[in-house]
Amino acid sequence: MDEQAAKIRIAQLREILRENSRRYYVDNAPTMSDYEFDLLMHELERLEADFPQFDSADSPTHRVGSDLDAPVGANAEPLSRQGFVQRPHRYPMLSLGNTYSIEEIEEFAARSDKTLDGIPFSYSCELKFDGTAICLTYRGGKLIQALTRGDGIQGDDVTENVRRIASIPQQLHGDFPEEFEIRGEILMPYAAFDALNREREAQEEAPFANPRNAASGSLKLIDPEEVAHRGLICTLYHIPAESVSFASHAEALDAAESWGLPVSGERRLCRDIAGIKAYIDHWDKERKFLPYATDGIVIKINELACQRALGYTAKSPRWAVAYKFKAEQACTELLGIDYQVGRTGAVTPVANLAPVQLSGTLVKRATLNNADQMALLDIRTGDWVYVEKGGEIIPKITGIDPSHRAAGAQRPVFPDRCPDCGTPLVKAETEAKWFCPNQDGCPMQIKGRLLHFVSRKAMDILAGEATVEQFYDAGLVRTAADLYDISKYQLLSLEGWQDRAADRFLESLEASKQVPFERVLFALGIRYVGETTARGIARHFGGVDAIAEATQEQLSEIDDVGEVIARSVYEYFRNPAHLEQIERLRKAGLRLDGAGAETALSDVLAGKTVVISGNFSISRERMKELITAHGGKAGSSVSGSTAFLLAGTKPGPEKLKKCEKLGIPVVSEEEFLAMLPESQPAGSGLPSGGVSAAERGRLFSPPEGKPADAGVVGNGEAVEELTLF
Repeated sequence: MDEQAAKIRIAQLREILRENSRRYYVDNAPTMSDYEFDLLMHELERLEADFPQFDSADSPTHRVGSDLDAPVGANAEPLSRQGFVQRPHRYPMLSLGNTYSIEEIEEFAARSDKTLDGIPFSYSCELKFDGTAICLTYRGGKLIQALTRGDGIQGDDVTENVRRIASIPQQLHGDFPEEFEIRGEILMPYAAFDALNREREAQEEAPFANPRNAASGSLKLIDPEEVAHRGLICTLYHIPAESVSFASHAEALDAAESWGLPVSGERRLCRDIAGIKAYIDHWDKERKFLPYATDGIVIKINELACQRALGYTAKSPRWAVAYKFKAEQACTELLGIDYQVGRTGAVTPVANLAPVQLSGTLVKRATLNNADQMALLDIRTGDWVYVEKGGEIIPKITGIDPSHRAAGAQRPVFPDRCPDCGTPLVKAETEAKWFCPNQDGCPMQIKGRLLHFVSRKAMDILAGEATVEQFYDAGLVRTAADLYDISKYQLLSLEGWQDRAADRFLESLEASKQVPFERVLFALGIRYVGETTARGIARHFGGVDAIAEATQEQLSEIDDVGEVIARSVYEYFRNPAHLEQIERLRKAGLRLDGAGAETALSDVLAGKTVVISGNFSISRERMKELITAHGGKAGSSVSGSTAFLLAGTKPGPEKLKKCEKLGIPVVSEEEFLAMLPESQPAGSGLPSGGVSAAERGRLFSPPEGKPADAGVVGNGEAVEELTLF
């Protein structure tokens, strides 16, 4: 792969992974299996390693998935969209590295053995629960706080909801520490999941896709009393080594169990790979009989001193790994195939199946992806097909059973015209999917774009699929701009609309006029332009008029915008119908000029790539935002293009060594803050800066040879790597 192709693919992978991470953690509506997600993540990791010039601090490879659904402000108690206060974790909640092979477990064991250099250790093997992560804090034996994982640095405070989960004790007994944290998973058992979905279907509400989504959604309910009726349970599996003084992980969990905490009883200590494999083989079969969902096995180094010695990467502990089970499979009859049209015009075949139980849910439909996949499977209507739920989430047909095929069974014919509007379909050489080109006349595309426009991450308007369908059928909307012309009288004339509902919808329309431009640009639904790309384009050009006037070459100059995305944006703004809609949105009062977006504080870091390492007086994420706000770019790894390494306490020794080798300055937090303008914004949590031009030049210009402060922090004591973020 050449450099340009790598840049395009890296941008595509980041956008796909960010979008699917949001759908998984925030929306609780994943559209990709864990296995597919992990494959794409590994591909991105390889590309960033092969092309380090395109590595980025905000890449999904360097970040823990986040269940926070609103940016955190500088105030003391920022709120998520649901109204939960966001609080910092005392110890970061990282994610686990995933593997699907015993060979990689063996590699994990070999790496650990080499690092520990002969120190004996054992393994704690545990079930990997498929729920939503929780961190509980007890003080004086009383539950005082419960936080979601959030972004690993801070999470939503859901204490009042957690108090309504019967299996979580409010008061401990026995010889417990004065204060400690314990982490685990909130689960919804299959029985409670089925009951909840029956209730939702009776009320004509969309059922949850799986127990994990149901557990996560239930934990974020505004009404704690409603949480009590959802049948949630909790299983706890980790006390941070810094929180208590035990010799081993197993000893800590045994103690927690004696205090009355719900600790999993399915743990086993293993001495070698053979023991780990036996545990995996056992639970790969027996998990089908558990009353709740599991999707793998977690293998941890048991001795806490060894855990501390192994430490952490940016995202994961080096002392633990998760083995994922292969997807559960079932065989059932293919009843027929529907062809769905998405908001971008992509036509996707969807198989209708004879209902079959799979991973705790009843599967009736499964994606076939595209025409090429149908041909590869050589699928026929009436076939018996193998269905898997990759990562226990998305049903997918993986093969057929030819022994059940009837004589003369016919191959399904992929349509050559749009199944919704009848327009001839088109397919580019580089695309796997067929598309309906009738963007502005195809009903399914129109409704899909409207749904995208009103969605939470876009304009956040109170309208779902049923409302959009109703507006479209009534002839009220064909474009996003039509939404702003709807009157209360028109709403009340529609079936099911009452006075309060109409007022709330109109209030949300009015509130959407304050949405910053970067989200408006995302809401327009330009093909290939996701949240991150929209933010980059919006901040580069500052307003819609400048984007509309930009050439493809100018668009391509933006980071993570390659030729494909640039061409898509350019062509979007060459369409008169799109320009007319934008003008109507402008007249409706939407922000199309960058107003309301975070503005740059200065340009003192313009053109500079700054890599950070260690811990600081403010969060690492806030430090990265600060670099960006002053015109710089937060890099993730030290390279020849790095201006300087910003080192807090305990920076990574490998980064320090690389700085010394490349002659790159190492700057302390105090020196960095001195570079910034003297006036910091109110509420930033930062002291005033200020430094002379000569001093700034010294810090920004790497001297020849070894920098005076490379490899040394503070008083020059040796530092150890503990990169927690």
